[in-house]
Amino acid sequence: MTNLWDLQHIQPQTQSVLDGDTIPAMFWNAVRERGDTVWLRTKDLGIWRSWSWAQVGEAVSEVAGGLRSLGFAPGDTASILSNTVVEWVLSDLAVLSCRGVANGIYPTDAPAQVHYLCEDSRTSVLFVENDEQLDKALEVRAQLPGLKKIVVFDMKGLRDLDDPGVISLDALRALGRTYNTTHPGELQQLVQTCRPEDLAILVYTSGTTGKPKGAMHTHAGLTVTVRGYNTLIARSEADECMCFLPLCHIAERMGGEYFSLYTGAKLNFVENPDTVPENVREIAPTVFTAVPRVWEKFYSGVMIALKEGTRLQQGVYAWGIGVGQRIAERVLAGQPVPASLKAQFRVARWLALDNVRKLIGIHRARFLVTGAAPISPELVKWYLALGVPMLEVWGMTETCGASTGVPVDRIKPGSIGPAASFNQVRIDAATGEIQVKGPNVFAGYLNQPEKTAETFTADGWLRTGDVGSVDGDGFFRITDRMKDIIITAGGKNITPSELENELKFSPYVTDAVVIGDQKPYLTVIIMIDQENVEKYAQDHDVPFSNYASLTRAPEVQALIQGVIDEVNKKFARVEQIKRFFLLDTQLTAEDEELTPTMKLKRKLVQTKYAPQIEAMYRT
Repeated sequence: MTNLWDLQHIQPQTQSVLDGDTIPAMFWNAVRERGDTVWLRTKDLGIWRSWSWAQVGEAVSEVAGGLRSLGFAPGDTASILSNTVVEWVLSDLAVLSCRGVANGIYPTDAPAQVHYLCEDSRTSVLFVENDEQLDKALEVRAQLPGLKKIVVFDMKGLRDLDDPGVISLDALRALGRTYNTTHPGELQQLVQTCRPEDLAILVYTSGTTGKPKGAMHTHAGLTVTVRGYNTLIARSEADECMCFLPLCHIAERMGGEYFSLYTGAKLNFVENPDTVPENVREIAPTVFTAVPRVWEKFYSGVMIALKEGTRLQQGVYAWGIGVGQRIAERVLAGQPVPASLKAQFRVARWLALDNVRKLIGIHRARFLVTGAAPISPELVKWYLALGVPMLEVWGMTETCGASTGVPVDRIKPGSIGPAASFNQVRIDAATGEIQVKGPNVFAGYLNQPEKTAETFTADGWLRTGDVGSVDGDGFFRITDRMKDIIITAGGKNITPSELENELKFSPYVTDAVVIGDQKPYLTVIIMIDQENVEKYAQDHDVPFSNYASLTRAPEVQALIQGVIDEVNKKFARVEQIKRFFLLDTQLTAEDEELTPTMKLKRKLVQTKYAPQIEAMYRT
């Protein structure tokens, strides 16, 4: 049972737990050492199916043999266009075992984007999840002369397909079994000759400022980083983790697939993105990594549930979370927790807090990890008050994921922690930019030497584009993106992320973009949380017919104005938001305003909604 005052169970692991200087070497060593131990779990038709290391090894061997039978050679690229499923991992490890380069494509990408990514990466084999993703590939196949074969994971609805350029994953594995029989020892030889300096994976950036750029990562960078992760957020074979973020993003690829490969932690796949809340309660992970939007969503769900509770339930929760907050304050201040307060906390957990943790699905969690975007310090403190430490990590695609991390025995909400042991981090004296140097830093952008050169300083440090500061303990803080800092017409420098994080702490706000550069005052564009605002409208008899009418309802406008008023109290007058505009279109990852990781694109939003923005500045 996790207790805030007893953190011995979350100590970093500095010793290597698995040999191998490339990802395939690590993987096959793990298969040999862990054998029949369960590694992957996935839910199929309502039943959880377990994959042992030996079973994963057998499948990867067959997929790799199948690739070899198609003529896939060392240095060739294969792309994977799929949601986060077990077959993604099997294909990825098979490609790397063939000494190939593995590239991920977001399942929400349009056919034109699939074409660009396959062409830019020189993809010769494309793995797709199902008929929906296959349609995208077939639409652009004629424009991709280098694409030799498309491999489909799920053939449901494709039984009558007769296309020599398309093959099912099962058929590919059958080819692989035959190929491996006639070429014994070939796969093992390929794995042994894979070098640390070889290119391993491509991770394309979101493309918020132009076409996506393919960040190149070598096996050396991946293995150094994955070992380093254990010094930040240690795991073991006893841990249960969830795999649900896109595997084509560096966060899940490193923190999910490769980190679990290294540590042996069990990796549980959610059914689909919509079932995450249900699946997390089933899995009850012992270590849970997610982006701030997920943590905000869980918090919102608890707050909405509380409003429906009885006065007694609300009172018991208020008392319990108050006890947790008093303990959290002492832990954050480095002060001992009195025995009397510990006793109260045990009662608080029994009466209320354990129920909250079970509602979310974190009742077994040793700790939580947040990253990929800034998070409200108040949200970190709330989870701490529940009795579950939340550790913030910071990094980017180009740093192979986490580059800094908050240590569990020195949590500082609002801080991203000190530099990880495997790299150096500094603040540029002239610009305040955070810069990184180390073996985890990427090898450059594919086919874009000019962009690569621009990304590094003259003395070889990576320009991250984030502005920050560092305190006397070596803890870094992100203040904003260099391109996002607002300078008002009055000359006041504003960091919009601070305001945006406070707004997103509300259960009624999904995302926010603060406007005000060269303007007389600050305004904000807000994307409401549809589920929670709809429920508010229903509970308060607010009439609406669709999403747009919901955003225009006077009562909803007043609700959001109330959220803004509360946030404004925390800031100086010049930093307060004067007007707002609610997006009246329900956005999804397919919409251009959102990145694949569901973040609003600041520049695009400002351009697309320029008339609405100007209207907020008319007197």
